[in-house]
Parts: sequence; structure tokens; C-alpha cells
Amino acid sequence: MRAVTSFRSTLVRAALGALAGLLAAFMALAVAELVAGLVRPAAGPVTVVGGAVIDRTPAAVKDFAIRTFGENDKIALQLGILAVLALIAVGLGILAVSHRRAGAGGVLLFGVVGAAAALSRPDSTGTGDALPSVAGAVAGALTLYLLATEAAPGLVPDGADGQAGTGAWSRRRFFTAAGVAAVAAASAGALGRYFAGRQGQGAVASRDSLVLPEPASPAPAVPAGVQLKVPGITAFTTPNSDFYRVDTALTVPKVDAGTWRLRIHGRGVARPRTYTLDQLLARPLIERDITLTCVSNEVGGPYIGNARWLGVPLADLLEEAGVRPPSKGGRADQLVARSVDGMTLGSPVEDVMDGRDALLAVGMNGKPLPFDHGFPVRMLVPGLYGYVSACKWIEDIELTTFDAYDPYWVKRRWARRAPIKTQARIDTPKPFARHDAGTVTIAGVAWAQRRGITRVQIRIDDGPWQDADLAAQAGVDTWRQWSYRWNATPGGHHITVRATDGTGQVQTEQRTRTIPDGASGRHSVFVTVT
Repeated sequence: MRAVTSFRSTLVRAALGALAGLLAAFMALAVAELVAGLVRPAAGPVTVVGGAVIDRTPAAVKDFAIRTFGENDKIALQLGILAVLALIAVGLGILAVSHRRAGAGGVLLFGVVGAAAALSRPDSTGTGDALPSVAGAVAGALTLYLLATEAAPGLVPDGADGQAGTGAWSRRRFFTAAGVAAVAAASAGALGRYFAGRQGQGAVASRDSLVLPEPASPAPAVPAGVQLKVPGITAFTTPNSDFYRVDTALTVPKVDAGTWRLRIHGRGVARPRTYTLDQLLARPLIERDITLTCVSNEVGGPYIGNARWLGVPLADLLEEAGVRPPSKGGRADQLVARSVDGMTLGSPVEDVMDGRDALLAVGMNGKPLPFDHGFPVRMLVPGLYGYVSACKWIEDIELTTFDAYDPYWVKRRWARRAPIKTQARIDTPKPFARHDAGTVTIAGVAWAQRRGITRVQIRIDDGPWQDADLAAQAGVDTWRQWSYRWNATPGGHHITVRATDGTGQVQTEQRTRTIPDGASGRHSVFVTVT
């Protein structure tokens, strides 16, 4: 009987301690988010710790996360962090029932970790960024200490001290305290979300009120035949809501257009400049259809999109600042773009100034840039993968050299220079689709920005390569649709596609990973014909 009582007491101890630990963690995070909402939302502990994890994660692991979770990779990371915190909180709670100071000290230690992560972030604004983690840890430690104090008497079995019901009464006090803590934490979290939302209201209002000027150089008319009438094929123009998003920002920056500034400086800049958004909008703007591709896009992958962009020619701004490309004696061969969240991307100056439509974009498909895609201004350079050209939320351009500075992704072993590789993708039929025998339309898109697509071919199983029909081409900087009518016979079949670019180069069949400069190989799907 005594053994049973002891075992029951141990289970009660573990259960009450685990609950105390979880409530303490909830309180810590809620108070931290409240303080972050008052100070700076991006300084919240989950955000800064998640950012630190991303920064220290090997490139291969990041690539795996994008392949596995897609655009939900950030949600997966945040849920993972919360799950780890919950497990640690349970452990600290169980410890605190017997050793209250040790348990509370463990919570404080995590506050130190969060503060250190906040101060290590490239967009840190100073010691104030550590305040949310510190305040949350203090609140969590106090909560755990007090709940553990209430839990300890509740471990005494009813009547074991000669007063029937003492244990039950103590447990009621614990659950009352736990309920108060839960309500307080929920209230703090709600206030934190409210204040964080208010901090972004100015940015939202500035975007809502922004009226984009008409372009001085409108986009060339899109030929009538760019969009094939084939069910399942990707649209020529990708809607803003469907455009892929791959970046490291756990919290999307919301920048007030009225206070935004862009600085141009560095090596070979004879006349450093600083621009407001109004000053950029007052300049002659150009409008172009440009396809963007992420370097993390696997063969046949979804991380590519085409939009109509409105912006300022970047080469014009650089020339006015006195910048010359290396081919004309310029001192800088790398342009480093910096985002408001501290991200750095490096582009070859020669590519930016060689006559292509490199832009500081302010509009996307006729509207101001969405926040997810860089409002108020982002950079894009046709023909280069996004990690070396497409800086979102840009605020600084520094001219330097490749020898002098490695940007964010280069430090993580991605290539310094990354021209987009020739690729083709089968959109329909889908992998493992089943079709009736007879005519089946195979269709998709192909791209080779700056070179264009001149030929697409299809092979069924090990048969000969057959030419597909090409849609009209809108320009060398956009993808091109294609289709092929196949007389499908019963059985299982592999369908493979390859493209030829404007230089006559046929897409390689050699498979490579996305690291270090983009995937290569030919896309294929398996289908069953009945």
C-alpha cells in the first residue's frame, strides 16, 4: 500500500510540475511578445531564436527544409522551436517542484539565450532588442516559482498529515493559481499582438495610399499567343497571391514608405546618394515582364514565377553616383544589397550595368509590391537566381569587390555568381496521373532568362526526341509555354522534356543539386495509360 501511495505521489508530482512548467513557458512567451509589441515586433524571442537557427543551419539542411516543407518551412521551424521549448518547460517544471530555485534559474537561462540571439541578429537595433527575452524570462521564472510553491503541499495525500482533505485543498489552490496564470498569459499575448499590429499600421497605410505613376517606358505588348489553352498549364503571368516566397524572414518586415530611405555608397561611388520613395517615383520608371527563379528550385519545382514589374532602372542610379562597371575601369565588381532585416545579397556589377533591365521595383502586376515581396522597394536582375539579385525590403547598396566581402549565402557555401540555367518543366500530365488511351496533351513551361527558349522536345520512354509546339515568346527574360500532342498507348510511360536556349545550348541531362548554383537535369513524369 505504501508503494502504491508513493507511486501515485510521483505521478502527481510529475503532472503538476509539467503543467507548472508549460504555464511558465506560456507566460514567458506571452510577456516577451507583449514587450516586443511595445519595443519592436521582430525582437520577439521565437523570431530571434528562429533567425539564429536559420543563420547557423548548414545550407544542405536549409535546402532539405525547403524541399520538404516548401513555403511552410518557417511555420515548421517555429512549431519545432515551440515543441522543443515545451519539452524543456515540462522538464524544468518537474524539477521545480522539488527544487524551485533551480527550475526558475533554468527559465532565466533561456532568457539569456534569447537575449543573446536578439543581439546577434544582423538587424539588431541595440540592447533594447534583448528586453523582450529578458522580461519574458523573469515573468516565466516567477510564474514557475510560485506555481511550484503551490504544487508542493498538494503532493501530501489526503489525510496523511492527520487532517483529512489537506492534499485536495492544496491542489485546488494550485489549480486556482494555474488558472490565474493562464488568463494573465493569454491577456499579455493578446496585448502583444495588438501592439505589434499597431506598429505595422503606418506601413499598411503608406502602402494603401500609394499611387503608382505611369511608366515612362511601358512593357512591350504581350503577343497574343503566349498563353496556351491547355488545362493544367501554368499561367503566363503569376498572380501576386500565388507568387512563390523563399526567404529567411520569420516576421515579414513592414516598412513605412514615408520613412524608408535607400543609400548608395562604397567603392568607386564618386557621389554617394540617399533616396526617398517619392524621389524614386518621380524618376522615369520602366515596366517589364520578368521571370524570377529561386536557386532552391529543384528540377520541375515550383519556385519560379513571372510578373510585370514597375521600377527604376538600377544602372541609371549607379551611373549618376559615378559608378562604372569593371569593363570600363570601375573599381567595384560586386554590388551588395542590404535588406532592412539584415539580409545581404551580392550581384556582379557588370551584369547590373550591361544593359539588361535590372530594376529597383516598386510595383508588381499593376499594384504596389506586397509586403511579402519587398514593399516598398525590392531589387531584381533578370538572368540571375534570386539569392544574388532579388533583395527584398532593400535599404542599402554598397559597391565593393568579391574578394573583399562575402554576402549571406556565399558565407554558407553557395556560389558567388549564379546565372540561371536552362530548364523545362512538365505541368500536365501530373506525376502518376492516369489517362485513357488516345490523344493526351503534354504541356509546360521552359525558361532561360537573358537567352530565351528556341526549342522544346519531348521523349516518351526511350524513344526519339520529338519537337513540341512553342507558344509565342514575350521576351528573353520570361518563360515560354510549350505543348505536345501525344498518341498515348496503354501501359506505363516515362515522359521527359528538354529545352534549347537562344545560344543553341541544349539543356543538360546531368543531374545536380541546387547547391551551390542551381539544380540541373531534365524533368520527367511517369503516367499510366489505360
